Amino acid sequence: MILHIKNMVCDRCIMVVSQLLENQRLSVSAIDLGTAEVQPEPTDEQLQQLSAALKTLGFELIDKEKNKLTERIKNVVVELVHHSDLSELHQNLMTVIAERLHKDYAYLSRLFSEVEDITIEKFVIQQKIEKVKELLQYGELNLNEIAWKMGYSSSAHLSNQFKALTGISPREFKALDANGRKPLDKI
Repeated sequence: MILHIKNMVCDRCIMVVSQLLENQRLSVSAIDLGTAEVQPEPTDEQLQQLSAALKTLGFELIDKEKNKLTERIKNVVVELVHHSDLSELHQNLMTVIAERLHKDYAYLSRLFSEVEDITIEKFVIQQKIEKVKELLQYGELNLNEIAWKMGYSSSAHLSNQFKALTGISPREFKALDANGRKPLDKI
């Protein structure tokens, strides 16, 4: 049985959910961002216990098809933005999302907006800005290098989006001592 789990956004999430499933005496045959294939098929009582245990850790079992697909869209975006080099992506991000999910992008866009009250494009921008914040904090790349890595046409374009979303420039953010980043599952 494949379980769909909301808020799995990183390798650590996969590890935590895997351990939880094994503690529930379920054998994990495959696990990825947002999904876990388990055997044997859980009973209703096990599903209720699992749902409660997941909620205490900030995760959630997803049962509606719309929500499952929306979560898959989020997982693809997180994987692309946070775990790959967008400068090497030779396609439009929206095209990649549609291809990975084997669905028409217009359909995915309408569904995502309906369920999440935000467009996929705005969600992508939010994710990119969080990744930019991370890269700025590391201090290993300058703004031009970050813009290139994140697939922006220029550092000016990145700066404009950054300021529009955060209210401050990347330079001002870097000068702050406080960590202004958001957890990925809160975006």
